[in-house]
Amino acid sequence: MTARNPAAPHAALPRVAALVGPYTAGKTTLLEALLFAAGALPRKGSVANGTSLGDAAPEARSRQMTIEPNIACCSFLDDPWIFLDCPGSVELAQETLAALMVADIAIVVAEPDPARAVVLVPLLKFLDARRIPHVLFINKLDKTSIRMRDLLAVLQHASERPLVLREVPIRDGEAVTGYVDLVSERAYRWRENASSDLVGMPAEIKPRENEARQQMLEAIADFDDALLEQLLEDSIPAPADIYGQLRKDLAADLIVPVFFGSAEHGNGVTRLWKALRHETPTPQETAARLGIADGDDLAATVFKSLHQSHTGKLSIARLWHGSVAENAMLGSRRLAGLYRLHGAAVDRCPQAGPGDVVAFGRLDELATGMLLGPDGQGNPIRDWPAAAAAVHALALTPTDRKDEVKLTAALAKLCDEDPSLMVDHHDGQLLLKGQGEIHLKLAVDKLRQRFNVGVRTGMPFTAYKETIRHGAHQHARFKRQSGGHGQFADIKVDIAPQPRGAGYTFVNRVVGGAIPKNFIPAVDEGVQDSLQRGPLGFPVVDVAVTLTDGQFHSVDSSDQAFRTAAGIAMSEGLPECAPVLLEPIQSVTFSVPNEYTAKVHAIVSARRGQILGLAAREGWPGWDDIDCYMPEAEMQNLAVELRSATMGVGGFVSRFDHLQELAGKLADRVVEDRRRALAA
Repeated sequence: MTARNPAAPHAALPRVAALVGPYTAGKTTLLEALLFAAGALPRKGSVANGTSLGDAAPEARSRQMTIEPNIACCSFLDDPWIFLDCPGSVELAQETLAALMVADIAIVVAEPDPARAVVLVPLLKFLDARRIPHVLFINKLDKTSIRMRDLLAVLQHASERPLVLREVPIRDGEAVTGYVDLVSERAYRWRENASSDLVGMPAEIKPRENEARQQMLEAIADFDDALLEQLLEDSIPAPADIYGQLRKDLAADLIVPVFFGSAEHGNGVTRLWKALRHETPTPQETAARLGIADGDDLAATVFKSLHQSHTGKLSIARLWHGSVAENAMLGSRRLAGLYRLHGAAVDRCPQAGPGDVVAFGRLDELATGMLLGPDGQGNPIRDWPAAAAAVHALALTPTDRKDEVKLTAALAKLCDEDPSLMVDHHDGQLLLKGQGEIHLKLAVDKLRQRFNVGVRTGMPFTAYKETIRHGAHQHARFKRQSGGHGQFADIKVDIAPQPRGAGYTFVNRVVGGAIPKNFIPAVDEGVQDSLQRGPLGFPVVDVAVTLTDGQFHSVDSSDQAFRTAAGIAMSEGLPECAPVLLEPIQSVTFSVPNEYTAKVHAIVSARRGQILGLAAREGWPGWDDIDCYMPEAEMQNLAVELRSATMGVGGFVSRFDHLQELAGKLADRVVEDRRRALAA
């Protein structure tokens, strides 16, 4: 019988474990295996066959990927548990980070591929920055022959905390058939989707077991003087002391225990369950880590918002203390509904207490990242993970113009559900911005399937501008006679270029009352109207216009007449000023592992970019920050290409920097495309 850790609590409150890791690591398969081992499922489902408990949404099933946290509840040896199976795609990382903010422990699922160790770095950095206890589960070990010590050496480069191996594999040839627990020093043979059999320790594994056990003890002795003293005296610590220190170090995020197995075959799952049961912090410990003051009143963190047609808005939250019942009063309002989520099921919940994960109905003002109090009000959590800057955009047009208002409302709900989405209006286009191609396609699918709004998608226009190279003097007269009062205005203006970035300037130098002062603003307005579309078809910038002289009629002159005259002067004068196309240039900073720096240089060069500098990324050993200038027109699908070249871990931030002249065939093509678009 495996020695129990007497220091580990037998928790009566539900504990929450988040399953995180890269896409394809097998998180949803591991969830199925954990639930099956706990007796919560009669049989294991399959992601490939679309029969898993999680990923029930049609958008998830069609792509065979997790797109938002799957919530599953179960009990293991009478302990209640809630699992959050989180997306692995880097484009959906905001959902994962939010779920981790309410987890007692994170199970980082990784593949036994040294080449993919780098993809764990951003996730492990976040966990360590927030001091979130986490264990590493190396999945699919049945599909590799790599030595565990070699794999661990590579994975250690991805983690700031020491990786502490808790078991060593037993091999039959190249196949892993079981393990030896390094605390109890007992050997087990795996069985397909069943508990392992206790077996005698093979003689050939004993030297490796001794070596690994000593390394484990030395790792945890770094954080405990009494244990270190025992090791120095060659004294053998008691298993209970070892378990107690392991739990203490895990809760403080000082170490990362490492387990392994095969979720597909149920291997190593029971061992993982036992570690979770004895070593996962309690909800009270997690609340203390998060700085949530203890008390009896309701306190709950909203980590996910969901809009459904039959329930309205659901605010999914983790309760820390206090309790709440269905139809309870929260301040002056009655709770519209209380729900428990399990897979695709949303069931009414009569009551919930500390540790629970529930959904509050129709608290529309609540947003993700708020702490809900007993008065029903939510306060923003100060250190909530900020939404990543958008790196990809799509232009949206409703397939039915009557759906414009409906589309706006649906987009607002999607942005409420996912803060890493945003809506913008630019150059007459409605833009949906997010973290990548998959991210935005998922949003478009949700618009169609959940909100019944069809849209056409296209690429956003580049924000080209135009300016002039030299000035001109222009005289314009607008005269129209009809029944009653006519219209008359006569102006003379000087049009001149300004330095790049100076913008638009209007100067009035009319003297002697040639034009009454009350008509001067109309001239300014007419000039600005004409600058919205210059001779090349784009907005005109960096221009100074000086009104020098003019004439008026005491009866026929009006604001509108002078506004029209100004437009005529500009439309006739600007083509004589050598108009030139300006393209927007973005300041871009790439952040990548230095092994991919050369690939980033190639990407920048191929997109007409200019490298400005390179520096080591602060706080990220082995990573580089690469600063460059890049034309906005060349940034379409940049995120897709960058992630393809860097195993998905490369990122960038960008901002508008300046406008730069564009000439030659490329400029001619841009102007011709603009003319065709305006004609259409």
